[in-house]
Amino acid sequence: MCLREHYLTPLLTSNPNVPGSAWIISQWWTKGGKPVSQSVLSQVLQGAPQLAGKGGIPQALNVTQYLNQRGYTQWTSYQPAGRFWPFQWIESGWLLALSLLLIAATVWLVRRRAA
Repeated sequence: MCLREHYLTPLLTSNPNVPGSAWIISQWWTKGGKPVSQSVLSQVLQGAPQLAGKGGIPQALNVTQYLNQRGYTQWTSYQPAGRFWPFQWIESGWLLALSLLLIAATVWLVRRRAA
């Protein structure tokens, strides 16, 4: 649900080690405090050298480290898993209020037509 991520303000971090149980809302890259597009990142990564591993087989490039070394920062907006129950209570509350409103409207309409 698109409202759920806004019940409480998401946390923001530049640490690449977000808890595994966290609900990641969005991620983006910046350089010098300004957002960077995916096309710019692709161009930077095209210039990345292939690292030779054992037997001449190219090693996997750690993209995050490579971009961090070039001044790029990855930001992550997330909701920690500890907010699960508060979110459930918030959602229960507004769904209960909506249910009561719909029941009241139904009773009003039925009484109006019966008269």
